Amino acid sequence: MITSFKTYLQEKAGISEEDFSKVEPALLTKQIAKGTVLLRQDEVCSEVYFVSSGLLRSYTVDNAGKEHVIQFAPENWWLSDRNSFLFNEPSLFFIDAIEETEIVVLTHSFFDIAAGITGFNEFNTRALHNQVRQHQQRISLLIGATAEERYIDFIERYPNLLLRVPQWMIASYLGITPESLSRVRKELARRNFKPNK
Repeated sequence: MITSFKTYLQEKAGISEEDFSKVEPALLTKQIAKGTVLLRQDEVCSEVYFVSSGLLRSYTVDNAGKEHVIQFAPENWWLSDRNSFLFNEPSLFFIDAIEETEIVVLTHSFFDIAAGITGFNEFNTRALHNQVRQHQQRISLLIGATAEERYIDFIERYPNLLLRVPQWMIASYLGITPESLSRVRKELARRNFKPNK
């Protein structure tokens, strides 16, 4: 688990072996059973998760008890409630494991140490900007795109998840009913649709 995270930081942030050895003591690894809840709504988020293998998701639950999926995090993705983590505020959502998952757990101490490593701050800032960009695109799709356009965006954003995620979760992520998702999939299959990615 640590090895995959080290490789990721070396490739994405240019972190050297020596620099990684400085942050490694602040890392924790966990094997998470399917269905395990890592964060609950209204708790303060104190951890950021890097997925070595498996699959996490974040979601909210409305007053009627209905789940609304915000994001999926497969291998080499990060997941957290950054707002709660950075500003010590109650989390807006839950995080749980869709599959048996191996994660690297990053706490505030990791980021405190990593802040002194050349290249890490620039990498972290880019990651935050990219997250904001993705959330803006997602809001735009939910507000103005058709169900078909949202589904096509999903399969291009998460090309390896179609067979790993239950259809009701995909429908929840898209903001449509499972029945609507079924109709969209049948129509795309009828047209022999092939994704771009």
